[in-house]
Amino acid sequence: MKKFTDSKRFVTELGDTLESLTIAYHTFGRRNDDDSNIIWVCHALTANSDVADWWPNTVVEGRFLDPSRYYIVCANVLGSCYGTSGPADVDPETGRYWGEKFPCVSVRDIVNCHRRLAEHLGIKHVEMLIGSSLGGFQCLEWAIMDPTFARNLVLIATGSYTRPWAAAFNEAQRMAMRADKTYGMEGGGLAGMAAARAIAMLSYRGGHAYDVTQQDTIDDTTPPFSRRAASYQRHQGEKLARRFDPVSYMRMTQAVDSHDVGRGRGGVAAALATVKARTLVIAITGDILFTPADHTDLATLIPGAVYREIDSAFGHDGFLIENQLLDSIIKEFL
Repeated sequence: MKKFTDSKRFVTELGDTLESLTIAYHTFGRRNDDDSNIIWVCHALTANSDVADWWPNTVVEGRFLDPSRYYIVCANVLGSCYGTSGPADVDPETGRYWGEKFPCVSVRDIVNCHRRLAEHLGIKHVEMLIGSSLGGFQCLEWAIMDPTFARNLVLIATGSYTRPWAAAFNEAQRMAMRADKTYGMEGGGLAGMAAARAIAMLSYRGGHAYDVTQQDTIDDTTPPFSRRAASYQRHQGEKLARRFDPVSYMRMTQAVDSHDVGRGRGGVAAALATVKARTLVIAITGDILFTPADHTDLATLIPGAVYREIDSAFGHDGFLIENQLLDSIIKEFL
C-alpha cells in the first residue's frame, strides 16, 4: 500500500473542512510511456485499495485486470478505515480518535479526493474506469465531473441514484448501530455493526440466494431450532466486526445515501447525457438493491451505452463471485 498526503484544505459537499488528506492506494503492473494502459478501479462499501484482495480472480494475467498488460490503480475511499483519512484516525486538532466528529462525506467528496490523487500521479486520462455498487457510483460521478477522464466506463451492479428501497436498508443498519450504547467510543460499537452487517446481507443476497445457499442439511428438531441461515448471519456480522471501524461503516452508508447524479445538474437524464466515455452497463438478474431495470435506465440515458446481464443466484454479491462471466463480458467490450 502506498500513501499520498495532500496538505491542501479539503472542503466537503456539506461545507465541513479537513485541513489535509491522506489517501491510501495500490498499483499493479507497469505504466507505459503514453499512459494508454491505465485502469482505475473504484471499490465498494467495505473493500480497500488492494483489488487483488477483495475481487478474486481479476488481477490475474489474461483477465480484464491483467497486470502484465495494464497499470491498475485503486484508492481507498474517504471516510473508510483502510488508510485514507477517516473516523478511525486521530483528529490532528485534538490528538484524539476522530469517531463521530469526522464529517459526513458524499460520493462526490470521495471522487474529488481521488481526483487529487490522480493529479498527484500525473494521470489525466485512463483507458478504463470501472466499479461496482458504491464503486459504480464513483465512476458515474467521475465521468460526469470530467467527461474526458475515461475512454471506457464499466458500471456493474449500480445505479444513477440510491432508491428509497436501498436507503431504507441503510437506515435500518444505522438504527442497529445506534442501539449499541458503545457506538462512537474508541473500540466500541462492534456488536451494533455486526447486527447492521447482518441486515445488509439480506439486501446483498435476497431471498432466492438464501434459499439456494443456506438450506439446512440436518433435520434438527431440538430447541432452539438452530438454522444454517442464522449461523451465516452471525458469521457475516462477526467477520466485519473483526476488520472494520463502526463509525467508518456509518459514514459509508451515509455516502451511499448521498448518491444522486442528477442533484444540482437538472436531473438524472440531463446528467447522464453528458457522459462521453464508451460505456458498458452490467446488471445482475437477482440483484434486489440495483435491479436490471435500474441498469436499463442507465444504458438508455448514457449515449451509446451497451447493456449486458449476468444471471446469478448470488444477488448483488454476484459482482464479487461471477468473475468469469464478468471477465468474458468486459474483455469482449474492450
